[in-house]
Amino acid sequence: MAMNFLGLTRLRFTRHGSALLAAFWLMSVAGSAAQTPANSQQPGSGIKQSDVKQSEFKPSDVKQNQADAAKSYPPDLVQQGSALFRSDCSFCHGRDAGGGESGPDLTRSKLVTADVDGDKIGPVVRNGRPDKGMPPFDRSEQQIASLVAFIHTQQNNANTGGRRGSGGRKGVDASDLQTGNTEAGKRYFEGAGGCAACHSPTGDLAGLASRYSGLELEERMLYPRHAKSKVSVTLASGQTITGTLAYLDEFTVGVIDSAGWYKSWRTHDVQYKVDPALNAHAEQFPKYTDSDIHNLMAYLQTLR
Repeated sequence: MAMNFLGLTRLRFTRHGSALLAAFWLMSVAGSAAQTPANSQQPGSGIKQSDVKQSEFKPSDVKQNQADAAKSYPPDLVQQGSALFRSDCSFCHGRDAGGGESGPDLTRSKLVTADVDGDKIGPVVRNGRPDKGMPPFDRSEQQIASLVAFIHTQQNNANTGGRRGSGGRKGVDASDLQTGNTEAGKRYFEGAGGCAACHSPTGDLAGLASRYSGLELEERMLYPRHAKSKVSVTLASGQTITGTLAYLDEFTVGVIDSAGWYKSWRTHDVQYKVDPALNAHAEQFPKYTDSDIHNLMAYLQTLR
């Protein structure tokens, strides 16, 4: 969290306690002034206190000072960061870093405000935030520097009135997510990604891109919150039935089998094992590269 600390200067008093007496005198003056009505006239002064303009501290002055002191970056570096941000980050944070459907507004981010030359932004980009659905991105120092330049420039623009008050978060265009290689995505799906072990482009994923598009499709790919878990139920006879978990409480377990039939049993009559569908996706997070994500997304967008 970015914090501004007010430095406290300590006065050292070394001679005859004069500084201490001066402090008491100032306190007495302040006290008497507080007891004097604002529109009263001081005896013999001929000047009303209301005529004296007092210095006021305004938060807007601080904001203006911050804007004046904002660091600027070379335009070409900002442009490089803009292109990279659109490719890697816009699907969550919006193309202008002002927030997307799931990612926060980086122009309001406390972490961004506290960042100095990428010391905060860099580690987040490289390590990701798997708990929040953000995968790691393997980026060079130059690429990190360009992202930092772009994000800070967007924040500077927002703080000086470039976007504030214009309606909150921006949406994400589907074109922002169409940056991968379809064939590479298919190879990843069938091979290293292990996707084909649970999914089929002609089965459960048939018509996927017709049902979902853009950011919603990306979110379901990375973290399918509404996915159904697989379950295996072993009957007293020893027979095992597998399928998709349809219902479960302390009394009943219900399954939709491979033929599409719903079956249920009392929990104390069978043994069952639920395999959470999200586990495989969660385990994949630290393995993804940015290219894997873009390519896989490109492939899934062809499943119409």
